[in-house]
Amino acid sequence: MKFPRNEREEAEGQVMKIYKESSPALETLFEWSHINHLAWSLVIVFMGLIFWMGIALVNAENQRNALISKQCRDPVFKTELDKKCLSSVQSREHWWQHLTYAMSNLSPEK
Repeated sequence: MKFPRNEREEAEGQVMKIYKESSPALETLFEWSHINHLAWSLVIVFMGLIFWMGIALVNAENQRNALISKQCRDPVFKTELDKKCLSSVQSREHWWQHLTYAMSNLSPEK
């Protein structure tokens, strides 16, 4: 079935108009919220900071407990400390024991 030139162009124009109206608008297809990205970035940074501070707190409490219980005395000089021992000592069985003690006792025992 052949259309005359004008009728064919009109039919194609109507089809293209219908197609164009049914396609999504690319301007509003993806909505970007930079505030949301900023908030999640801050959450990730603060979670990393809390994790890092927790590790530092566990290490400090481990060394403090080793010093209090005198686990790292130098074998030759009894009044000195063995610094290699202090960096590798495990004064309690688990890391969470250090963390719970440090979080529950804010001031040292007398």
